[in-house]
Amino acid sequence: MPDKELLKKQIIDVIKTCYDPEIPVNIYELGLIYDVHIDDENNVRVIMTLTSPACPVAGTLPKDVEQRVSSVQEVQEVKVDVVWDPPWNPQMMSEEARLELGL
Repeated sequence: MPDKELLKKQIIDVIKTCYDPEIPVNIYELGLIYDVHIDDENNVRVIMTLTSPACPVAGTLPKDVEQRVSSVQEVQEVKVDVVWDPPWNPQMMSEEARLELGL
């Protein structure tokens, strides 16, 4: 069985290729990914949010995350749950994202 920490790193790396179209920072650094859980069969549950419920990519971004995570070789099934609690705010961004946006 592959090391879960390595698998989690691979999953996070692929999530970092997803971008919010309105903000030129990947969704991981934006703080939109709350948790990545991997069970013993390498099924993955991603808990994420969006910048707002009215986000124009609300219908497509979670699907994009699901497809990209599914592309990681050891991953079996992927479930992406979009949650609104806690609500996203700019303080959730990484230092890297804040620097990139000049905040």
